[in-house]
Amino acid sequence: MSTAIHADRARVWRALTEPQEVIGWDRSVIAPIDVPPDYPKPGQHVRWRARMNDVPVILHDRPIEVVVGERLRSDLSHGLFRCDETYGLMDDPTAPGRTRLTMKVVASNEIPVVGGALDRFAVRQYATTLVSTSLQAIREWCERPTA
Repeated sequence: MSTAIHADRARVWRALTEPQEVIGWDRSVIAPIDVPPDYPKPGQHVRWRARMNDVPVILHDRPIEVVVGERLRSDLSHGLFRCDETYGLMDDPTAPGRTRLTMKVVASNEIPVVGGALDRFAVRQYATTLVSTSLQAIREWCERPTA
């Protein structure tokens, strides 16, 4: 999935990588726990205080691939949900100063839960909602008027 954002790539990249920006747009992230000043770098293990459906969890973020201003791929886990999340940024060729942001989430077909498992349809629904909600929140955050 993707969205067009009326902001340059540097602005969108900051929204994805600066801890105070992340907690500004991502409603599930409450606060950074141990985000190093050089975040994101491949091989780091970063923890965030988060919530999953109003349940407090620790979000484990392990950047895998980082191309500044172009691509951020991370292994994420929070609660029992684990996924590979990739953001891609590119200039929108139809509008100068606009960024095309893509997001892809790859999760296993089944997630164990107490008393059973979420099947692939429930996992797909959760991942689709996660991507859609995140893209909309990032777009609104980056396009809001600055004070």
